[in-house]
Amino acid sequence: MDLRSRIAGLMPQARSELADLVAIKSVADPRQFPIEECERAAAWVLGKFAELGFADAHLEETADGSRAVVGSRPGPTPDAPTVLLYAHYDVQPPLDDAAWRTPPFELTEKDGRWFGRGTADCKGNIVVHLAALRALGDDVPVNLKLVVEGSEEQGTGGLEAFVPDHADLLRADAILVCDTGNAAVGHPAATVSLRGMVNVVVTVEALGTELHSGMFGGPAPDALAALVAMLASLRDSQGNTTITGLDNTRTWSGQPYPTDQFRSDASVPDGASLLGDGTVSDMLWARPAVTILGIDCPPVVGSAAAIVPKAAARLNLRIPPGTDPDQAGTSLIDQLRATAPWGVHVTAEIEAVGAPFKAETDGPAYTAMAAAMQEAYGTPMTSLGQGGSIPLCNVFADTYPGAELILMGVEEPLALIHAPNESVHPSEIENMALTEARFLQLYATMGRPNQA
Repeated sequence: MDLRSRIAGLMPQARSELADLVAIKSVADPRQFPIEECERAAAWVLGKFAELGFADAHLEETADGSRAVVGSRPGPTPDAPTVLLYAHYDVQPPLDDAAWRTPPFELTEKDGRWFGRGTADCKGNIVVHLAALRALGDDVPVNLKLVVEGSEEQGTGGLEAFVPDHADLLRADAILVCDTGNAAVGHPAATVSLRGMVNVVVTVEALGTELHSGMFGGPAPDALAALVAMLASLRDSQGNTTITGLDNTRTWSGQPYPTDQFRSDASVPDGASLLGDGTVSDMLWARPAVTILGIDCPPVVGSAAAIVPKAAARLNLRIPPGTDPDQAGTSLIDQLRATAPWGVHVTAEIEAVGAPFKAETDGPAYTAMAAAMQEAYGTPMTSLGQGGSIPLCNVFADTYPGAELILMGVEEPLALIHAPNESVHPSEIENMALTEARFLQLYATMGRPNQA
């Protein structure tokens, strides 16, 4: 029986295992869900991989208190290439339960897709690893290492701190970071570019207290109006992010993101314009983009006829590869200060920073992956960017400079990761499992790899 047939035969088991995993409410935030849920998920993952030859599989506690499943499985010879398989078992909270079409922690089939929190991000990728290895059986031609972390969605950096201190434990020649996905169902892709990010909180103080807008409005400085003017300076009339010192003219050279598909994926209503003077791909993956995440000011209901003395905003700046995050944060703060009107007092602090990432794509692992995806999907692999940040990729690249990092997975735009009604198309699990199995076979024939 060939690999494709074996994996097709394994799909009922894959569905059952994904249902088991989705039922575990592994949100790594004890304020929202019991920490025992993450412990259950970790134990489930450990047990499944131990059954598949990872005899030394065990739990490692990371700096944020989360537990990562770590293990290894020897290949046919010690000098065979080593591949590290990555995924994470924690998930985003369900958000608004009422917005879900199906129960968020119950795998439900609807319209040909499997719905439930974590089906795509990232429990579906754990199931892909399991199916690929079961299909290969005893004929895995490479040395394998495994890490499945438990706090990726919280961004608390547990595994990022763990990797450099345990470099030999996870050292590999190729690292499959299975936490991204394809351009669309049936259209395979490797993500080669990740935007970095800088979060900034800016506070404006104009008065010592609220003042009656009738008695004092006009000459008295208004903190909220000042903040609005400052924020307005961050985009031009077309919606381009305009921060002095950041290049907003770069273009994307990889697979384009069709405008009509983006409008549909993003639920942009008819008549609304997309922002910026570049293509969708340029704006998403090659240029900076600032988003106002929140504003502290009086709400409409309950507001008084008073001048606002103090207001604040939380900003998220996404930056493409080639942009230094520290310099970007400084540029953003400098512009906010420079555009503050009326002598208002401005304080700004950088809340979080993540560097962008660009993969090297000219090594044997990428050659093997392109061939594997072509075989599995019957169409060529393309290269995508991703607007989100995965700081762990930079940690892997710095710790293992000789390793090839391939970002892949079962996500695609209709998966709605991080939102209500997350889902996965079962064909993506099946085809990605076949891709991974064929990759391991092909990569083993590529000769002795570079030392990571």
